[in-house]
Amino acid sequence: MRTVALAVTDGMLHFELSIACEVFGPAPADVTVPWYDLAVCGSAPVRVGGFRLAPEHGLDRLTRADTVIVPGWADVDVDPPADLVDAVRAAHAAGARVASLCTGAFVLAAAGLLDGRRATTHWAHTRVLADRHPRVTVDPDVLYVDNGSVLTSAGKAAAMDLCLHLIRLDHGSAIANTVARRLVVPPHRDGGQAQFVTTPVPAPDNAPLGGLLPWVLERLDEPLTVQDLARRAGMSSRHLGRHFKSVTGTTPLQWLLTQRIRHAQELLETTNDGIDSIATATGMGTATTLRRHFNRTVGVPPDAYRRTFRARSRSTEQ
Repeated sequence: MRTVALAVTDGMLHFELSIACEVFGPAPADVTVPWYDLAVCGSAPVRVGGFRLAPEHGLDRLTRADTVIVPGWADVDVDPPADLVDAVRAAHAAGARVASLCTGAFVLAAAGLLDGRRATTHWAHTRVLADRHPRVTVDPDVLYVDNGSVLTSAGKAAAMDLCLHLIRLDHGSAIANTVARRLVVPPHRDGGQAQFVTTPVPAPDNAPLGGLLPWVLERLDEPLTVQDLARRAGMSSRHLGRHFKSVTGTTPLQWLLTQRIRHAQELLETTNDGIDSIATATGMGTATTLRRHFNRTVGVPPDAYRRTFRARSRSTEQ
């Protein structure tokens, strides 16, 4: 998935367009894997926000891209341009992975790419999308939806979540986390089943969790309990649970399990450690426990996850 093409036209939302350019533009200094070639494609110079943008390629370039991204569409009350819709449809037919950011889902829906599929968009426009395109199953409660070759995101910041998800699919969790750190954003956010692994992260100044969670992340190999976390935070277990839920949207134990799974993913991707060793390093205790939780959370066993990532890595290197 080396070539990423942005499909632009008049009326695109500049925030989502900027996110895609930032994520898939020049690689961060500490990322050494082969990075993306970004192409901005449009039929003519376009107005994006308060400035004009001259695309370097025409819309016909989309059919030669590995991934096509459609940024947010500003005016959902009018039909998107026919040439844009036709070009996006042709790109998908040619084998491209097509992703929309925010209201870019209206372009994908107009192209018929969302028919019979689950999709999402900005919460303020989910009803409009569902009414206008009844063959689309619109889910307003997720940050993004991954249908394999067609992906959609909710509004604004969820566009970043989807872009990082694409990097995670192409390069693995370790690289996605590196990019997220460079952009000073959490690598995952709580968003239900649409996300690969959820990792709710509160703001650093959100005491006491702002100090507690980094402490936990340095001790994932230890058999931590809710009582251990409450003691470190200086509050009762019940108070910690209420505060945790209000800040992260999940429970202390579920958050801890998510961190253990995420760390296991990184070790499976970046080391040759055995499953027993990874179970110990992530605080799972035994390989059986790791396999059970990993399979339930990620959807595949750890061994299959490692084989998939290694195959992807070999493909990237070729």
